[in-house]
Amino acid sequence: MKNPIGIISMQFTRPFAGKDLHYFQKAADLGFDFVELLVPEPEDRLSIADVKKAADDAGIFVVLAARVNQQRSVASEDPINQNGGLDYLKFCIDAAAELGGGIVGNSLYGEPMVFAGRPPVARSDDDIVARAERTIAAFSEVAPLAQAAGVTLAVEALNRFETDILSTTRQACEVVDAVDNPAFKLMLDTFHMNMEERSIPDAIRMAGERIVHFQANENHRGHPGTGHIDWVAVMRALAHVNYVGPISLEPFRRADDRVALPIAHWRAPREDESDKLRAGLGVIRNALTLAEVDQ
Repeated sequence: MKNPIGIISMQFTRPFAGKDLHYFQKAADLGFDFVELLVPEPEDRLSIADVKKAADDAGIFVVLAARVNQQRSVASEDPINQNGGLDYLKFCIDAAAELGGGIVGNSLYGEPMVFAGRPPVARSDDDIVARAERTIAAFSEVAPLAQAAGVTLAVEALNRFETDILSTTRQACEVVDAVDNPAFKLMLDTFHMNMEERSIPDAIRMAGERIVHFQANENHRGHPGTGHIDWVAVMRALAHVNYVGPISLEPFRRADDRVALPIAHWRAPREDESDKLRAGLGVIRNALTLAEVDQ
């Protein structure tokens, strides 16, 4: 299996601004094939033209990750937030099109919980149906725009503590099937799947050809190989569904276990993690090779 393997820009720094484009070359030097970059905001002072040039110069490519929030939530009952979500997805499509096409992934529906300070609340059956209908209607509206622009939207299910819209692969598959557009597909993340799926390999096989982006993350968001995810079993499942798309790593867990530390929040590296990144990349590449051998 020769899937391209990438690293998320937040591994190095956040926010990622124009002055940080040198990390593209660092990613290439570490052996990565692409960088997963948060869609630039105006305050980042990061133009898509500069992103494309830096990626080309480093010999890598870029996959984009959307940055939704409560004001960018197509699932919201607030019409202003719904429209904000739609406008933002169109903004993401335009950014990806300027980059030359490709993927925009993440929890495209909005409705963050823990990171937005929004607690889970009980919902009536009518509320649940209405939220689902708003989500599917919005994605059905923007998917043709993405298709026309040569862009693929990849919706991600997050664990129950981060959203109450899509938390399982089965839920995400239902939405992808309802939208029924080749430009609207699925992104899977093993960090979230570890919490919500009965079996990660079985969920991958169920998702099948819907998958266009895969995030290979340990159960504790550490470097691959330092947790309990069975990477060979995961990669065998990807091989079973003939997945040849990008695989990105998001090893946010730092070597820091101080009491009272807010582990849920992103923190900058406290050391040069190059050796750990190379080792984690090797774990995934080796698992891909073993999966291919075992077929």
